[in-house]
Amino acid sequence: MSSDDSSLIKNANHSAGFHVNSYPKFLRMAVRLCTSGSWTFYAWMIFLSCVALVGANAWALQVRDGMIRTAMTDHVSWGLYIANFTFLVGLAAGGVMMVIPAYIYKDKDMHDTVIIGELLAIASIAMCLMFVIADLGRPDRFWHMIPLIGKFNWPISMLTWDVIVLNGYLLLNLHICGYLLYKRFLGEVPNPKWYVPFVFISIAWAISIHTVTAFLYCGLGGRPFWNTALLAPRFLTTAFCAGPAFIIIVLQIIRRMTHMVVGAGSIRTLTNIMRITILINLVMLASELFTEFYTGGSHATAARYLYFGHHGLNALQPWIWTSTISIVVAAVLLMRPNIHEHMKTLDVACILIFVGIWIEKGMGLIIPGFIPSTLHEWIEYIPSAIEWKVSAGIWAAGLIIYTLLLKVAIPIFAGQTGAQQGKNQ
Repeated sequence: MSSDDSSLIKNANHSAGFHVNSYPKFLRMAVRLCTSGSWTFYAWMIFLSCVALVGANAWALQVRDGMIRTAMTDHVSWGLYIANFTFLVGLAAGGVMMVIPAYIYKDKDMHDTVIIGELLAIASIAMCLMFVIADLGRPDRFWHMIPLIGKFNWPISMLTWDVIVLNGYLLLNLHICGYLLYKRFLGEVPNPKWYVPFVFISIAWAISIHTVTAFLYCGLGGRPFWNTALLAPRFLTTAFCAGPAFIIIVLQIIRRMTHMVVGAGSIRTLTNIMRITILINLVMLASELFTEFYTGGSHATAARYLYFGHHGLNALQPWIWTSTISIVVAAVLLMRPNIHEHMKTLDVACILIFVGIWIEKGMGLIIPGFIPSTLHEWIEYIPSAIEWKVSAGIWAAGLIIYTLLLKVAIPIFAGQTGAQQGKNQ
């Protein structure tokens, strides 16, 4: 932690009184922590802000001119936006891989760092909502998706269920994180009845958000590529790879740049989770490929195009082979004995997993589901510059949210700020 942060925390501790009106002081401290830091913090935030502004400008052009500015058509109506949405739902669900060991198996190392995964879920769901708004074309249509205001075809529509579970998961994590942070700030022991039940609900809810998303796709009978019973299990296994991979990278950054203690047990547990889930994912992938290429049929048409192209149409080939090779190489690296002690190798494996699954969930799943179309027309999709800019802007906005959340949470959980400290001083 920088000297700027230390002085800021010290001032916050002096000004915070341990009495009823600590909540406004908690908010003021959070704002100060979010707006002060070292030069690396400012450089990081300036970079993200610039990317976010470029994305906002591109989105404004899309709203002004319409979806014609994107590469999506009547044939391929879901593109890069929904691809990122699908991946981020899994990233949000992957945060539960810290909650389960911490609260069910009483892993102390995980319990001290579980807030990192819960805050990731909040930032991921926020990005999910932004990608949905971008994909709607006109943001004023978003009100149709608001319960009790919009016109939901509930309970028949899987999209309705998706909206409900995503927003419910966001509210659960906001309550859990907010309550725990405030109690830590006050120096009080959190009352289990106010957060433990919500933690266990969030575990089941995390599984449901990605399961419902998978059902949204495999329930579309007109898209044979998605009509597989393995879609939901594969969604969950990839989520439980990508989530821990991202969190491991974040934990290492936190360990090097802050005073928060990150136990070796946290990284070891997450690594072991990835070891199992990535192998399960590869087994299911092999089963899918055998069914598609050995038995043939309409389900295999999109898969053949995805992996081997179709009469010169091969836009997705580089994507899927990059994804497959990345995941296989990552699986091999994770099999190295005691890999959690070889951090550079682990970092490479985590990056390969994150990139490989991002491609697999998007260009390897969403796009080929539309090719060929239901009328057997072959129309390829390559994201436009507008789509890339908007997507980059949303990712930057999400990383801004996550950075600011960590900026507040880390000093509190590291015991460097709080109302009781202010009282003692």
